[in-house]
Amino acid sequence: MHLQPSCFTSFTQAIDAYALPQRFTFPFYYEPHPLCVIAAEELQQHLETQSDWQHNFGLTGELTGAIGKMFGVLLVQNLQGEVGYLSAFSGKLAEQNHWPRFVPPVFDMLVKDNFFHAENLQINNLNLQLAALETHPDIPRLNAELITKQTQAETQLAAHRQVMIDGRKTRKAQRNQLAGQLAVNPTDETLRENAIIEAKLSQESINEKNQLRDIKRYWDERIHTISQALSQLTDKRDALRQERKQLSAALQQKLFEQYRFLNILGAEKSLNGIFKNTVELTPPAGSGECAAPKLLHYAFKHGLKPLAIAEFWWGAPPKSEIRQHKQFYPACLRKCQPILGHMLEGLDIDDNPLLINPAEGKSVAILYQDDAMAIVNKPAEFLSVPGKEIEDSVYARMRQTFPHATGPLIVHRLDMSTSGLMVIALTKDAHKQLQKQFIQRTVTKRYVALLDGIPAQMTAQVADQQTTGHISLPLRGDLDDRPRQLVCQEFGKVAETDWELSHIDKNTRQTRVYLSPKTGRTHQLRVHCAHLDGLNTPIVGDDLYGKRANRLHLHADLLVLQHPMTRELMRFQVDPDF
Repeated sequence: MHLQPSCFTSFTQAIDAYALPQRFTFPFYYEPHPLCVIAAEELQQHLETQSDWQHNFGLTGELTGAIGKMFGVLLVQNLQGEVGYLSAFSGKLAEQNHWPRFVPPVFDMLVKDNFFHAENLQINNLNLQLAALETHPDIPRLNAELITKQTQAETQLAAHRQVMIDGRKTRKAQRNQLAGQLAVNPTDETLRENAIIEAKLSQESINEKNQLRDIKRYWDERIHTISQALSQLTDKRDALRQERKQLSAALQQKLFEQYRFLNILGAEKSLNGIFKNTVELTPPAGSGECAAPKLLHYAFKHGLKPLAIAEFWWGAPPKSEIRQHKQFYPACLRKCQPILGHMLEGLDIDDNPLLINPAEGKSVAILYQDDAMAIVNKPAEFLSVPGKEIEDSVYARMRQTFPHATGPLIVHRLDMSTSGLMVIALTKDAHKQLQKQFIQRTVTKRYVALLDGIPAQMTAQVADQQTTGHISLPLRGDLDDRPRQLVCQEFGKVAETDWELSHIDKNTRQTRVYLSPKTGRTHQLRVHCAHLDGLNTPIVGDDLYGKRANRLHLHADLLVLQHPMTRELMRFQVDPDF
């Protein structure tokens, strides 16, 4: 294990020409400060040249076992006024927590002789016992035998109950016949004969009930014997599972309490204390191991003043996520937002740009309107419907423009960053008819996108060059970092997109494509373009899955639908402004 007394790193180049940040970075949406960019480049140079450790980031083409990682740099100023930076990695690196140049974890569970090792060893021992029980050959054998006996018992009992039902019907018919004979010939001899026959019928009923009892007893004894033998194994297994669950939960809570985070005011809070008032209540796995909390905690602990922060991805992307090598990313929301909310108290922080109305000063052009509907051209960075913090939207503007319109107005949506055609329903009937077309997928929607590169499918020899294609990658929300989406084969919803090559600009190394979504998942086109198994080329200006630019270069340029009242097929097209 390697641990430096100080992780403060001085810049290797002169930085006097750069002004220091006036306020600390808003970590959940930011443009890296130039000094953070320089620090990141120096750290990346170190990653390429260091020889202290080996880790497969997937950069050499060997993707088996490759694990990319998030790194962070924190611009700081020491008590002498010197400006430098701290470096950190998320989680562990090469199976260790401590390496030269990087800040240590807030709590190191890998240190020998601490409580984690002893209690985790106890849990591991339980795991070994459980593994032996869970793979015990008698459990599946007894389970199968139990099911067989239960099935046989149910079959035999059901058959005998049917015999009893048939017997009751027969006896009832005989009794009715006896009653008829007695009514015709009410003599003492008839009464005696009827009594004898009734006694016989009653005994038959008793015998059938006794047989049912004996059958049940027979199978209950056999099933009980098997159940007892099975319970001896499963009860012990279940008790061990419960014990492991309790020990794991106690150890987790103990760990959460050891992760204690400082802020610039000197206040300290544990993970338990930070998350107790959140929706989560309990910290998600991995909380406190991200680069940002580690960097800030180290700075506060050693009297360093934080000036700005930036985090970047290094290596191949995870299978489900979209991460670009060397690209800067904001801190995650689910794990880091509560922690950083505490740690940033007392710091003067940049304003949250997500609270600024991006639609201010923009107008929504109406391209077509009649009594039933309108077609509008939504600008980029303009909400389709009101958000949590911002009311201004296409809906709000249309409500002002068409005050007498009835119904919900909005039939479909475009992402805030996407520009292009939207249809607005001005009556309830029109809304119902238009929405039906979207649900039944009879509406033709096409988007034009400018890709930040040339996809491999389009760079082959002319004879092999693809000009059209289909992408099918199921999507679900990233629970740790909304609104980002993940490709998930297990839990994702079907998402399908057809693409068509429009033009390749070899000078700018950009590609213009047409995208026709067959489904309407959140960020579907952005993910299908950027993901490794899609076009593997993000859209220009995609600040979630690629690189930020003046805007997201994605535009809904074509809309073909039936008029909701006349059923006339109508076609609308508008070119993008990029």
